[in-house]
Amino acid sequence: MAALLGGCAATKPGNLLGRPAEPVYTRETFQADEKHSRLVDAPVAEACEAARRALLSQGYVVSRAETRLVQGAKRFQPEGEVHVEISFHIVCAGEGERTATMFVSAQQDRYVLKKTSTAASVGVSAIGSISVPVGSSEDSLVKVASETIPAGVFYDRFFALVQQLLKVKSEGG
Repeated sequence: MAALLGGCAATKPGNLLGRPAEPVYTRETFQADEKHSRLVDAPVAEACEAARRALLSQGYVVSRAETRLVQGAKRFQPEGEVHVEISFHIVCAGEGERTATMFVSAQQDRYVLKKTSTAASVGVSAIGSISVPVGSSEDSLVKVASETIPAGVFYDRFFALVQQLLKVKSEGG
């Protein structure tokens, strides 16, 4: 029994088979077909402006908007004590006058409400030892998870909206 418990203590958390945990970086594929970037038919400044308008149209708060960079975030409360924030980082690159490449990465941070309470006792020596609990409580959000949203449908929808906004701009003048 002691050997079994000793073996469990030697493993890393989440790895019950005793093998070393696989480093996260080994899952990075660096494949050419990743969906975090798109080529758009617009100059760099127009591409980033369309990205800014796409975020604004969906309720994101844009914290930074430049010719080649846009950053924005939106907060959600999917459950009573769970809060989620999605933040976008968009870089528009290109040297030509007609096309730009948009690189988009979104991160999702998850927070939970942590309740802490403190208590103190008061002793009155003239009457004897009487303890009266005096307490207070405080709530705070604690980040419990953070991840880059993987490429897929989420980015496809974002790029489709950007393309639609670019099309409307080109048709309008």
